Amino acid sequence: MKDWMIKHKTWVILVAIVALVGGIIWYNKNQKDLAETGGLEANFEISGKITGVPGLTLFIEAPSDKGTIPVAEGQINDDGSFSISGNIPGLGYYFLRLSDEKNSLIPITLIPGDHLTINTSASSFVSKPNAGGTSWSKTMNRYLGEFDAFQQTQARLQLNEENRSKEEVSELFLQAKSKMESFSRTQMLKDPSNAYNIILSMDLLPSVSFDDWDATNLEALKKVTEAFEEKYAGQPAAETFRNQYAQIENAYFEFASSVNGTVPAPEIALPNSSGKILKLSDLKGKVVLVDFWASWCGPCRAENPNVVKVYEKFKNKGFTIYSVSLDEDAAKWKEAIAKDNLSWTNHVSDLKGWKSSVVANFGIEGIPYTVLLNKEGKIIGKNLRGEKLEETLNELLK
Repeated sequence: MKDWMIKHKTWVILVAIVALVGGIIWYNKNQKDLAETGGLEANFEISGKITGVPGLTLFIEAPSDKGTIPVAEGQINDDGSFSISGNIPGLGYYFLRLSDEKNSLIPITLIPGDHLTINTSASSFVSKPNAGGTSWSKTMNRYLGEFDAFQQTQARLQLNEENRSKEEVSELFLQAKSKMESFSRTQMLKDPSNAYNIILSMDLLPSVSFDDWDATNLEALKKVTEAFEEKYAGQPAAETFRNQYAQIENAYFEFASSVNGTVPAPEIALPNSSGKILKLSDLKGKVVLVDFWASWCGPCRAENPNVVKVYEKFKNKGFTIYSVSLDEDAAKWKEAIAKDNLSWTNHVSDLKGWKSSVVANFGIEGIPYTVLLNKEGKIIGKNLRGEKLEETLNELLK
């Protein structure tokens, strides 16, 4: 059963991460084959010292949708020193991995001619590599420090030793994520042509939808796209970054146009628990939250107290709820309505579950899922909940 949300088809944006390097992975593999036969000269080097792990191997690998592809490797000497060289076709995104040590991988970018230096210990490898020697190493140092702090915050929130509520944990996580995103966006705007922006840009990609996405991310992605096209003209990374930006821009504007009050909601005309047909369009003149749920959906039932709270707060101000159930069992549907105190009268279902016509008409891929309509019956929000929903209703129903 589907019981959470994945929507707006933003998977195309997520795979753009792989696409960003996909254009050079195959070429890298061929380059490596040639280098092993002596056909190519090294055009990059990584050297320095990593204490605490003598004898281990340091790998440079290129990520792909089918796993990682080896590019170069070198052994760490007894005194911690090492030196690795290899050949790459152009700007690219790679991993620097310290043997099979746990959590021993850091993302790097490389440009032909780079000589990256690393001076650190095994315990500080992923958070404080003390990198130098390239145009992007300082940015990498700062980013890895910020990312380490974010991961520590995330770990503390998962443990939740303070016994915070789910809402508090969620809010604190979003604050930490927003801080990480703000750092990457600021750095990208400050230095658009920096090669490490390949890594930073991943923080600006929407996770599953654009519902809570900061549209100012588009400006940063656009500036980096233009800077890459100028500095790395003709290289696969620049071309793919342009394609990635175009995908995100098109997807975002498609999303924005669907929630800006210009698109009318598809009609719903389904029976209530007594068999009477209730039309969604009959509620024009009120702000309506169309709530898709089911009695068997755990997250839906957990969200219902919040839905009830919003209804009680705004029901006398021109607001109502139109609940559409994806149930197949009428008794369980009615029982859940009563048990969860869903006191509004607009409850409908054709009892066809995921085969209901509303699923395709509204592009539903998971529940709970909500659509907010203005008084004209046009869509002004999707999947709003909690504080965000209350803020929106406060504005609409002043």
